[in-house]
Formats: sequence, structure tokens, C-alpha cells
Amino acid sequence: MKKALQEAEVAFEKDEVPVGAVIVIGDKIIARAHNLTETLTDVTAHAEMQAFTAAADYLGGKYLRKCTLYVTLEPCQMCAGASYWTQIDQIVFGAYDPQRGFQTNGTQLHPKTTFIGGVMEKECSDLINRFFIQKRNLN
Repeated sequence: MKKALQEAEVAFEKDEVPVGAVIVIGDKIIARAHNLTETLTDVTAHAEMQAFTAAADYLGGKYLRKCTLYVTLEPCQMCAGASYWTQIDQIVFGAYDPQRGFQTNGTQLHPKTTFIGGVMEKECSDLINRFFIQKRNLN
């Protein structure tokens, strides 16, 4: 999660919503990503989506079995839905998203995917909150 948080900090510096993600297989990081929705002018350019693409490219296939996604914010419906199709083994996230998170919206993960929430929750939440406080103060 520390590496995902580093990615989120890169997003923060780019004035992107600070969400970071890494995908690991065994002990090896095979993908690193952060939100790029503003940079790419693409609403689908969430950190998880970028990481899924990079990991699939690294592995040479669309399935991410035996992989774990570490992401600083609970995935939204879109990202959870995409994770379903990757058949990723596990999702570990930091901050909960009670408004847009997949659990609130009832999005189903793949039946073989497990998830753990609240890992480094304070650090992940603090960065996101700092970003939005800064945004509100600029307007």
C-alpha cells in the first residue's frame, strides 16, 4: 500500500484526484498507476484502470489471476466491474468511499476475488481530504 500511496502523491502533484494503484504478483510489482482523468481528459482513466492495462500488458494476457491490486481508495463501480473481467485474485484498498465505492453501489466482484479494506486508511484518507480542501479553498 505504501507504493500505491506514492503513486497517489504523484497524482496530487499533477492536480489529479490523488488515487494510486499497484498490481503485484508474488513479491513483484508489475504495474504502477495513478489517476490521469484530467491529464488525458478521459473519465475512465482511473488509477485501477491504468494499472489493469499495464499489468495485462506486462503479463501478455487479459487475466490477472494470482495478482493483487493495492489501491488507495475503494474502487468505484467502473473499476470494480473491470476487475471482475480481469479475474484478479485480490483487491486491497485504503480509504473507504461511502458515496461512490463498489460496496455502496452493489457492484459484484468476480466470485474468486477477495478484498480487504481499510489498509493504511488514515494516510489514504488524509491525502484525498487534503486535495479536496485545497480545491475548495482555491475556488
